[in-house]
Amino acid sequence: MSTPLRLVLFDVDGTLVDSQGSIVAAMTASFDALSLPVPDRSAILSIVGLSLPKAMAQLAPQHSDADQVRLVEGYKQAYHAHRLEQGMAGSPLYPGAREVIEALHAIPEVLLGVATGKSQRGLDALIEGHGLQGYFVTRQVADHHPSKPHPSMIDTARAETGVEAIDTVMIGDTRFDMDMATAAGVPSVGVTWGYHARPALEAATTIIETFDQLPNALEQIWT
Repeated sequence: MSTPLRLVLFDVDGTLVDSQGSIVAAMTASFDALSLPVPDRSAILSIVGLSLPKAMAQLAPQHSDADQVRLVEGYKQAYHAHRLEQGMAGSPLYPGAREVIEALHAIPEVLLGVATGKSQRGLDALIEGHGLQGYFVTRQVADHHPSKPHPSMIDTARAETGVEAIDTVMIGDTRFDMDMATAAGVPSVGVTWGYHARPALEAATTIIETFDQLPNALEQIWT
C-alpha cells in the first residue's frame, strides 16, 4: 500500500527561529515613537503568532484605532530596520531545526510548509537569509489570511498541496497554533522552546522539548 502524501506545517517565530530579540526591539521602538508606555516583555511575547492588528489590539486596547494602526506601521518599519542592521543574527534558527527540515524534506511523500503571523516580506527575507529556499512548498502569511487561530492558513495550505487533514500536522509554540490546528481538524505538535509556556499547549496532539524529537512524534501521529 502506498504511503499518502503528508504535509508538515511550521510556525516560524518561536518554532523555527528565535526572533524574540527583534520582536521586542521593534515593539519597543513602535511604542516609543508614539510616546506610549511600552508593554513588558512577557506581554509582547504572549502575542507572537497573532497578526499585527490583532496583536496591537491586545497590547494597546485603551488606545484609539488610529493609534493602533500607527503602532502596526511603526512596528513594521522598526522590524525591517532591525533586520537590515542585524541580519539573520537577530532571528537564529533553533538548535536542530535545519537538520530536521533537511531530513523531512528528503522523504519523498512529506511536503513542508509554513503558517506564520509574519508578513510575506518578512518570511521571504528570513527563508532567504537562512538559505532555506526550496524546502517549503506552501507559505501562508498574515498578509493573506485572518489571524490565527482562524483555520484559513491550514485550509489553504491543504488546498494548495492536496493533502488530507488526517495527513497534515501543524507544529508551533503557542496556544494560537494549537487552536488553529483544532479549528482546521488537523493534529498538532506543541514545542516547549518557544514563547508560550507548556500549559498553553495542552490542546496539542503531542508535545516535544527538542527538535530532534520531531520525526518520532510525526511517526507516532501517522501510525
